[in-house]
Amino acid sequence: MGAAPGEPAKGIPSQKETNLCARSASAVDDSGSVSSPTPCVNAVLWDLDGTLYHQAPLRRRMLMELAWTPLTRGLGARRILRRLRSFRRVREELRERGRPEESLERLQYAEPARRIGEDPEAVEATVAEWMYERPLRHLRRTRRGGIEELLSEFSRRGLRLGIFSDYPAEAKLAALGLEGRFKPVLCATDRAINAFKPHPAGFLAACEAWGLEPGAVLYVGDREDVDGVGARNAGMRTYILGPGTRDLQGVKDAVLG
Repeated sequence: MGAAPGEPAKGIPSQKETNLCARSASAVDDSGSVSSPTPCVNAVLWDLDGTLYHQAPLRRRMLMELAWTPLTRGLGARRILRRLRSFRRVREELRERGRPEESLERLQYAEPARRIGEDPEAVEATVAEWMYERPLRHLRRTRRGGIEELLSEFSRRGLRLGIFSDYPAEAKLAALGLEGRFKPVLCATDRAINAFKPHPAGFLAACEAWGLEPGAVLYVGDREDVDGVGARNAGMRTYILGPGTRDLQGVKDAVLG
């Protein structure tokens, strides 16, 4: 089914929203040397989960692990699922809070714990194990095809590359074999940001770190409702990788023309 009128198609940059120049990265002049990037796109800021790797196969692998939990440990799968579902639900609700005075790092555990009648420390420990630690061993197998080659090409052309994710990214980047390729690497719960997407704070923090105007940055994500909306709220161009997008040719075309 096609996108609704006025809605950008998944995996296809909107002409209005991502009107990128055809020569938006470095160009080779007559002498054969590489020139600096043009003002059109000087940096690419990336989401991580669902963007640098495919989430569906990872979730299948994690469900298989979880299915064995009642046989291997005292804490049953049902309790783990209850904690994880409450955590995810609260995080989605916290998007509507904008940039609260309270620490999101604390709220994301305290509120789900209150709702299910458990200690925040127990919720945090379960999230750390099942969302941050156990998935790491599977990430390399679910990495999006062509991502390393595309990042290398962007870097050769002088484009700056960064990460802004709602979740901690450093360990995942290492597991994906992509550590050291991005600067800055930002998380929504960083004290200086303290705002989940689609609030523009994290997007603008990347621009500040680079010393660039938002219009010179393309944000690549997988969720229109948080990645697309948040990037545009900050003044950036966007490219959304839909669920059926298997390669990154569209991103390359959007940046390099």
